[in-house]
Amino acid sequence: MKQRSTRVVAYVRVSSEEQAMSGLGLADQRATIQRAAELRGWPDLTFISDEGFSARSLDRPGITDALGQLAHGQAGTLVVAKLDRLSRSLLDFAQLMDTARRQGWELVVLDLALDTSTPSGALMANVMASFAEYERALISQRTSAALQMKKSQGARLGRPRSLDPAVSQRIMADRADGYSLTAIANALNSDGVPTARGGRCWFPSTVAGVLRSVALDREAQARSA
Repeated sequence: MKQRSTRVVAYVRVSSEEQAMSGLGLADQRATIQRAAELRGWPDLTFISDEGFSARSLDRPGITDALGQLAHGQAGTLVVAKLDRLSRSLLDFAQLMDTARRQGWELVVLDLALDTSTPSGALMANVMASFAEYERALISQRTSAALQMKKSQGARLGRPRSLDPAVSQRIMADRADGYSLTAIANALNSDGVPTARGGRCWFPSTVAGVLRSVALDREAQARSA
């Protein structure tokens, strides 16, 4: 069995609005992580940062680099000072924990005292993953309820001429939370949500088309305002 790397990747992040706020600066995060490294005996610590990026999505160069190193076994642990430095989405965080489990690296979140290498940390990770799954189920339930309401009001769901607004909102919310086009399409297919033309199968290109359509509608509304 291949031995896991002892190298620790420390991830720090600030958005442009937060750079001047007390307790959220890069120096504060680095100092917190450095103290933890000394207490835990982490000899090989590398800092990776994202400056001026929001945590609403994982589409950031720094975290992409960090996750790539972990996936390729170049590091064995990812540590952050605060959970919101890594992600503000419970669903995203649950997905990261699942990735860590599958790829065999550990995740440490200092403000939550979460360390997936310990039994208590693994338990907390499972609890948070359960809440994330519950949140996903609620979103699916709301989408299904909205479609059923339309059906009860006489709307034709078999081959609708346009996409139900509830579905558009779901797609926009999932994309804002950092989900890929493929992941969104798979979730819609799993829930049996029809496409705008009544089709039974969503593709990444179909999801992208909805996102473009919503963006164009918003742009048109802004011009006419």
